[in-house]
Amino acid sequence: MIFRRALQREFAQTAAAVFVALFAILISTVLIRLLGQAAGGRVPADAVLALIGFGALTQLPTVLTLTLFIAVLVSLSRSYRDSEMVVWFAAGVPLTAWIGPVLRFALPLVLVVGAGALFLAPWSQQKSAEYRERLDSRDDTQRVAPGVFRESAGSQRVFFVEVGAAEGGRVRNVFVSEETREGGLVVIASAEGYLRNDAEGRRFVVLEKGRRYDGRPGTPQYRVMEFERYEVQVEQERLAVAPSRHRALPTAVLLAQGDARSLGELLGRFGAPLAALLLALLAIPLSFVNPRAGRANNLLVALLTYLVYSNAVSVCQAWVAQGRLGFAVGLLLPHVLVLALLGLLFYRRLAVSPFWRARA
Repeated sequence: MIFRRALQREFAQTAAAVFVALFAILISTVLIRLLGQAAGGRVPADAVLALIGFGALTQLPTVLTLTLFIAVLVSLSRSYRDSEMVVWFAAGVPLTAWIGPVLRFALPLVLVVGAGALFLAPWSQQKSAEYRERLDSRDDTQRVAPGVFRESAGSQRVFFVEVGAAEGGRVRNVFVSEETREGGLVVIASAEGYLRNDAEGRRFVVLEKGRRYDGRPGTPQYRVMEFERYEVQVEQERLAVAPSRHRALPTAVLLAQGDARSLGELLGRFGAPLAALLLALLAIPLSFVNPRAGRANNLLVALLTYLVYSNAVSVCQAWVAQGRLGFAVGLLLPHVLVLALLGLLFYRRLAVSPFWRARA
């Protein structure tokens, strides 16, 4: 009872610390990428927070898998370094006795990983794609922000508004630069502006008290026109309907389709909880620390094992999607190999040190 309680408590504490660290790294990585896109005008600044949330939910199964693997590995490695393992082995507790506590701790997380891979990650992928499509389908008037130069969706216009909308939706000191199809340049500057919708639902931009400059850059031929009221209809962007990616399709839809690409995506989703479970068990023999060797040797071996395992699953997924490998073979092959490796490592650990075996 003491043995199980001690392990469960240490597993939980280590997993909490590892999850916070990995999740912080994930959020930082996604944030840096989105901030770069926002600085380049490809993503609106007000959409960064929502896209970070969708990205975090998509990568949650991977983060939980790594959390489970690292938590078991670090906890048992500490027991080796502090000679606690020697005490347990001397008390007649074999290495295989750690399988039960690890499974009790791992199974709830494995279920969460499975639910995330089968349902949560596809949902977040789909919502992220829909959200990006709505952002791309906004008209130019919705892209304007006070004090910021903004490009239009087609990168043909540049807008600037010095003062935001006040009473009546009016903005002040409006600047618009537009390239024409003939290579000319149109520059409009006005003191005020606002939006107007007519009875048919069409949207118009109304500028007041300004000037329009028409000409071609590099030539002295320019035409200047002053106006009291300048009205332009805004073309409403239609919501783009992009083809759904298989990563964003629900699991039930992939099962109904049954084509090669759908089966390849299903292989990755079904393989996620299996990989999490096997990695948790694999951490038991990999946690062995030789006091005479470096402390980080087992961590490097464990990291290499995880990379090879994840790449093998990705290769099998690609082969199934290309029709080069059957679904059942592709699903089981990498996990069976890891299961065989797991048995070999347990056998070597027990064979090298018979003292570790349970006493008769």
